[in-house]
Amino acid sequence: MSLPSVRAFFAEHAPDCEIIECDASTATVAEAAAAHGVAPAQIAKTLAFHTPKGMVLVVACGDARMDNRKFKAVFGGKVRMVDRAEVEAATGHPVGGVCPFGLAESLPVYCDLSLRAFAEVLPAAGSVNSAVRIAPERLAALTHALWVDVTQDPVPDDGLNHGSAPT
Repeated sequence: MSLPSVRAFFAEHAPDCEIIECDASTATVAEAAAAHGVAPAQIAKTLAFHTPKGMVLVVACGDARMDNRKFKAVFGGKVRMVDRAEVEAATGHPVGGVCPFGLAESLPVYCDLSLRAFAEVLPAAGSVNSAVRIAPERLAALTHALWVDVTQDPVPDDGLNHGSAPT
């Protein structure tokens, strides 16, 4: 699985998409952003969760934080992250290279609305040093993803200290 299964996926479904392999690790959002010269938000992280309806993959901006209240509303109850071994078994990809392409098992994929802030995002491509540049809408179309809003709203960067206790 992993990189070869992602290559096969793109060869069949999107032969124009090129997988980018880096010499250095891109396993974390920070490493991937540095390697590709983009903001961390433009890295599309893929996370696996257990929901009342089964395991799902959620793709969101690299700097987005999940919102438990929104998750419960979308998935109908409590969710929890999938452990490392189960993620690798279900996706066929190592942690740090998990993506919604070329999966070992058919899993529902959800794309968070945070991705729509960019014309192009960079999800991993099945290994800890690979990625693909792709439009969020195309990522969703290729993976048959549903769009959801499950991340915290960004904090405005207006110089004010939002949410802090008054002094």
